[in-house]
Amino acid sequence: MKTVILGGGISGHTAATLLKKYVKQKHEVVVVTPNSQWNWIPSNIWVGVGAMKPSQVTFELKPVYDKLGIRYVQAKAISIHPEGGPEGNGSYVTIEYVSGEEQGKRETIEYDFCVNATGPKLNFDATPGLGPQHGNSLSVCTYSHAEEASKKLGEAIQRMKSGETLNFVIGTGHGTCTCQGAAFEYLFNIDYELRKAGVRDRARLLWISNEYELGDFGMGGMHLKQGGYVTSSKIFAESLFAERDIQWKTRSHVTKLENGLIYFVTLDGESGYVRSDFTMLIPPFSGVGLKAYSKSGQEITDTLFAPNGMMKVDANYQAKSFEQWEPKDWPKTYQSPSFPNLFAIGIAFAPPHPISKVMKTEEGVQISPTPPRTGMPSATMGRAVAKSIADMILKEKPFPSHTASMAEMGAACVASAGKGLFNGTAASMTVYPVVPDYKKYPKFGRSLKYTTGEIGLAGHWIKLLLHYLFLYKAKAKPGWWAIPE
Repeated sequence: MKTVILGGGISGHTAATLLKKYVKQKHEVVVVTPNSQWNWIPSNIWVGVGAMKPSQVTFELKPVYDKLGIRYVQAKAISIHPEGGPEGNGSYVTIEYVSGEEQGKRETIEYDFCVNATGPKLNFDATPGLGPQHGNSLSVCTYSHAEEASKKLGEAIQRMKSGETLNFVIGTGHGTCTCQGAAFEYLFNIDYELRKAGVRDRARLLWISNEYELGDFGMGGMHLKQGGYVTSSKIFAESLFAERDIQWKTRSHVTKLENGLIYFVTLDGESGYVRSDFTMLIPPFSGVGLKAYSKSGQEITDTLFAPNGMMKVDANYQAKSFEQWEPKDWPKTYQSPSFPNLFAIGIAFAPPHPISKVMKTEEGVQISPTPPRTGMPSATMGRAVAKSIADMILKEKPFPSHTASMAEMGAACVASAGKGLFNGTAASMTVYPVVPDYKKYPKFGRSLKYTTGEIGLAGHWIKLLLHYLFLYKAKAKPGWWAIPE
């Protein structure tokens, strides 16, 4: 028997390594990914300010998979054929090699189980002029993007040391973006590096975001209990911005970028532009463009995938108003409702609805975040699906035996605000559950006991420790499997 995992990011790598541990030699595990290197993405923000090198956040995948007995294929997935083909062969995927002598060649790989962990397409094209390829904005979504951002930051610092005053704009580049947290971290690391270089007084920093309020992070915000008082993440974030002299413009959708100009509209009907000498805007995410075909060769992409290209799983995709959505609408097993041997995890699965309330302008432009599901939630999904597939193989269980609903899952996030061993800071936050449950927690939707937040030097040490801990785990060093997600 064989499981094919499409993607070697946080969720796919977690699923592949754990599944192989569970099934050992009784089952073949194949990972198909176009990336030869694994990237600990949460530390890309440090690469983006020159505090780390790409080599410190990456490693080669093949030696790890060779050690574990996992077959590694450097290719991109093109299509899924869950019913097999007309020749009577079983379920299979079509792949295209991306390197070496076989580059461009296509072939098929049959599977007994398939896990879609392809992650997102960085959809820079959603906003005209957005992204490094157009030269109008930078990115920290990949380590190579982050390395380029670091180079540009160094150039900007030199300009300020020569007497120039520059505008820095950090945030989201479209009204439907997710990953506000990564942009948030990068913003505060920029502030830290400018202060360290002695040029903060020559920089104007602006945060532009599709969040309704600061501290939303695509989760509808949250409430924290500190010192006996309940504080909203909005107040928590606003205090950080005020302390660091950073301006903000929320409820914004970037409509286009030109050289040094960022055009936007807001929910309130404002339209205009801001000038920028250094721009880093996170792009929206979409599916990677996988197609699906029936046994007869008829395209069934619309059956397996949502319009955004993410795969449908065991969620309730029925159209509802925001007030009618319930925690039980969220997927638990990440199994395709159409094909029981097909799963999707991480950013590859289609959320049933946003967590933050959908907001639109009078013209119908959506300006509200897409649900975050990277990092800890992605890895937790990977472990649950690996356990379920192992049970379906070894114990012949007919249904997935493990769950990882974001409505029943807590998450921890450590957001860096500057990398310094003795003067760095980070905001340490926990949230439970990720998707609010107003029936269980009527007042705030989440447990005040397990939803926490504070900022300080200890948070930086924790983030640095997690950086090395998760790289250790991902490299499958001794005892790796005992390290929690």
